[in-house]
Amino acid sequence: MARSLVVKVTCGAEDAERCNQAFTVAAAAAASGADISLWLTGEAAWFGVPGRAEEFDLDLATPLDQLMAAVLTTGSVTVCSQCAARRGIVAGDLREGVTIAGAAVFAELVLGDGVQALVY
Repeated sequence: MARSLVVKVTCGAEDAERCNQAFTVAAAAAASGADISLWLTGEAAWFGVPGRAEEFDLDLATPLDQLMAAVLTTGSVTVCSQCAARRGIVAGDLREGVTIAGAAVFAELVLGDGVQALVY
């Protein structure tokens, strides 16, 4: 049985290296067979909208849209409901495969047996 990993990214382009590291860890875990859930909070919520991850640029880093696609092949990507609401993002604005959920869902995930949570 694969371990579960929940990765929460709390920043966007304003902290590009930390943001990219969260996406990279999530994609690497997905590639290794872990059950992965990537949560986009704060300014990272924008990456749930088509075109936003494609605009992100960090030298010597795998493009964010490719990392998100890797996570979506076997895992899930969720935008924080409060973060989405503060930015005027609704479910119809999201890229295919990305959902919106709140703190109760996040808490349920991270409190599960055998789950590792990382916050960037």
